[in-house]
Amino acid sequence: MIRLFKANEPSPLIVQDPPDGWTLPAGVVWIDLVAPSRREELAIEACLGFSIPTPEDMAEIEATSRLYRQNDALFITVDLLHHTDALLPESRPVTFILSPQPLVTVRYSEPRAFTLVGDRFDREPDLCAGPFRVLVHLFDAVVDRMADVLERISAEVEHVSDDIFVDPGRTRYAQAIKRLGAAQHASARIANSLAGIDRALTFILLDDALDRRPETREHLLAMARDIQSLQAHIGMVAQSVEFQLNAALGLINIEQSGIIKIFSVAAVAFMPPTLIASIYGMNFEHMPELTQTWGYPAALVAMVISAILPLWVFKKRGWL
Repeated sequence: MIRLFKANEPSPLIVQDPPDGWTLPAGVVWIDLVAPSRREELAIEACLGFSIPTPEDMAEIEATSRLYRQNDALFITVDLLHHTDALLPESRPVTFILSPQPLVTVRYSEPRAFTLVGDRFDREPDLCAGPFRVLVHLFDAVVDRMADVLERISAEVEHVSDDIFVDPGRTRYAQAIKRLGAAQHASARIANSLAGIDRALTFILLDDALDRRPETREHLLAMARDIQSLQAHIGMVAQSVEFQLNAALGLINIEQSGIIKIFSVAAVAFMPPTLIASIYGMNFEHMPELTQTWGYPAALVAMVISAILPLWVFKKRGWL
């Protein structure tokens, strides 16, 4: 699908499987390719004069494959989150092609930032003023969205911390560890995406052919500072997750040690009564106590005393 955004016009024009000889309408500043077919790619390539990267090209992880110039166009590929409302957001590459012609975005996912920017253009058409401004708005929305996701992850980590430390006796450690693992994985994906955007901003700032107005440069530098602060926050979240994982594993070991301790004490406490019962369970002929009326009560008393005495010794020595 091809979504075309015109300058100062609110709603996009949707084009699917354009016919042969199709031309780009006048005034388009943003071409958003959403899981484009080969026919749609060829139509855009014919209009703009450069190749659209394939999903295989976008998946390359080398810096030279993600940030490069081809003639007068900058090709920028970064990993963006989608399904951000899920416990574990997913990450897919998105390519931005910036040139004097319309901005082109190529994606095979649905990052929330693209929807937010489209809605913002509907409310304020003046924001969709040019390709470079559209790119800046997209990056702004991406960073803001990842900040929101990171805030949710931080809150989730705090809730797990309360479960572990406030009332550890009722904590379901398997679920807590699963939640912490998901938070760590999600924060790692956010860190990877932010690092890609940070590299992209540096790449744009070093390009002499783009908008060099001081306010534009300052906007990009401010965005880079926001990314650095988010990266520092991710580091704090990662440290908190690591600490809580270690604490949860330590508490699990303490609980297991307590259970083993109970079984050990029970085994020691029942060992003397078992010995007495075993002795009087023998079938020897000459056992005087078997013929005495006091034999049975005496055996019961001996078993009770032999069970209580080890428990008293353990309690006195602080082992219980």
